[in-house]
Amino acid sequence: MTESADEKPHKPADDTEQVYYSGSPLLRAEVGKLGVWWLCGVAILAFPIVWKSLSKNGEWPGAVLILACLVVAVLAFVLPVLLQKTVRYRISNYRIDYERGLLSKNIDTLELWHVEDIKYHQSLIDRILNTGTITIISHDQTTPQLVLRGLPNPRPLFETLKQRVIAVKRQRGVIKMDVG
Repeated sequence: MTESADEKPHKPADDTEQVYYSGSPLLRAEVGKLGVWWLCGVAILAFPIVWKSLSKNGEWPGAVLILACLVVAVLAFVLPVLLQKTVRYRISNYRIDYERGLLSKNIDTLELWHVEDIKYHQSLIDRILNTGTITIISHDQTTPQLVLRGLPNPRPLFETLKQRVIAVKRQRGVIKMDVG
C-alpha cells in the first residue's frame, strides 16, 4: 500500500540547513562592562604615578610593583575582549549550537523542536548599538535556558526563530498538550 503525500502525518524534513547567524557576541553589546574593566586598567596604570607623587622623597615604587601594575592593567584591557571571543553561537533553521571555552571547548546543541518559549530583550543602549538578547526556554535537559547575548540586528533573528520553532515542531509532529 502506498501513501500519497497528503496522507502522511507531517512533511518530510528538508535536509538543507540554513545558518541564520554564526559568530561571537558583539563587543559593543557589553560596552558597560568593557568601560568598567578599562577604567580599572587605567587606575592600575596610574597607581605608580600616584605613588611617586604621594611619596615624601618623590621616588618611584620598586620595579616589581611597576611591572605587576603593567601586567594587571594589560590584562584588564585584554581580558573582556578575550572572554567575549571564547563564546560562539551558530543559529540555524534546525538547531542552536552554543560553543564556549578558551583552552578546552564545550558545545551544547539545542534542537529547535525542544523550544518551549522565546524571549527578546533590547535595552535603550542595545537599541542605539543595534544589539540585543534572545532567551530560549526549552525542554532540553542539558540546556533548559539559553541566553544569547550581544546578537547583531536581533529582531529579525527573533522573528525568524519564532517561525522556525513552529515549522520544525509541525514537521516532527510535535503536539503541545496542557495538563491541568
